[in-house]
Amino acid sequence: MGPRRIVCLTEEPTETLYALGEQDRIVGISGFTVRPTAARRDKPKVSAFTSAKIEAILALNPDFAIGFSDIQADIAAELVRRGVEVWISNHRSVEGILDYIRRLGALVGADDRANAYADSLQRGLDVIAADAARLPQRPRVYFEEWDEPRISGIQWVAELVRIAGGDDIFPERARESLAKHRILADDEETIRRAPDIVLGSWCGKRFRPERVAARVGWENVPAVRDNELHEIKSPIILQPGPAALTDGVTEIARIVQAWAAKR
Repeated sequence: MGPRRIVCLTEEPTETLYALGEQDRIVGISGFTVRPTAARRDKPKVSAFTSAKIEAILALNPDFAIGFSDIQADIAAELVRRGVEVWISNHRSVEGILDYIRRLGALVGADDRANAYADSLQRGLDVIAADAARLPQRPRVYFEEWDEPRISGIQWVAELVRIAGGDDIFPERARESLAKHRILADDEETIRRAPDIVLGSWCGKRFRPERVAARVGWENVPAVRDNELHEIKSPIILQPGPAALTDGVTEIARIVQAWAAKR
């Protein structure tokens, strides 16, 4: 039933297959994988995000490889040339993540479990949205994916911020899939849009709120004035997979609810 020896080039297929009870199909994972911990402990690490150990992957005799986005196009092309079937997904929204789970489940013959899992994730989001609907006020939220240069506006993050009760201050940026198209030229517009909350997830390095607070002109930004500068750990928000729809959105909702309680 479907591929039996899968290499996961990013974390979200690994987490999804474990959630579906299909982890025995996985023979190799991304070195950036931290969820679930059992995968990092038990599975060979054969790729990064923009590079991969092609010979190490081939030595695992995979019959399928799963990656994400055009950033992994070169890895995918080399694997295809070497005879490996590859699926590169490019989902960027909450709806896309849920559909991805269903499609991956179908690929491994776990349709019913995948549909049930996706439905449970949607129910969790509905509960968070219902709680958010009762907030007396919605905060303006600035999410920063990288600090130098400033990058903001990931689509699924903007959607999760809204589900959790906030409003992303750069919703127009969410239409751009590539990080290079979401670079902020300067801080002027961020300051003008006056975020109440700053969420930082600096793609693998620690968020430094004191550096944000020290930026020129930021002293009167409400989030800086009120000390609402918060880190969201990269593994629970920057991958378009289950973690973002569970731990990621839950953490955003916690921050938003705490902000609202002070009003």
